[in-house]
Amino acid sequence: MEAQSRKLLEECNSGCKMAVNSMNQVGEYVTDKKLNAVLADYKQKHEALQRESARLLHADGEKEKQPGAMASAFSWMTTEMKMMLNDDSNQVAKLMMDGCNMGIQSISECENQCPDASPESRSLARRLVQTEQNFMQEMQQFL
Repeated sequence: MEAQSRKLLEECNSGCKMAVNSMNQVGEYVTDKKLNAVLADYKQKHEALQRESARLLHADGEKEKQPGAMASAFSWMTTEMKMMLNDDSNQVAKLMMDGCNMGIQSISECENQCPDASPESRSLARRLVQTEQNFMQEMQQFL
């Protein structure tokens, strides 16, 4: 696999894993049924994109990488602290929107740095960015 395609797919795969982990983490605080349904829907969408990125990596003999340990730990601690201070739907929406924004920036930056990545990997990256944008829009109703 060409290096730029691998880099972009790894970034997408890692981003999806971070998103799913965050949704799982805030899930225990969610009492609003509508918010819970939106989280479940987007969790499934991220899991599907994660599986697709994994499939593309595995097809060329590459392995998935886990999100960075420091980034994961920082994300977990930040979420826990914010949820301890305020565990309502508004706070969950803000956290999810912050995560979406970080994901959009990360994937878009990587895609721009990898102009020679395969059309398949670029398409997956664009679908992930669009999913993040849609998720942010849906979270606005809970602010």
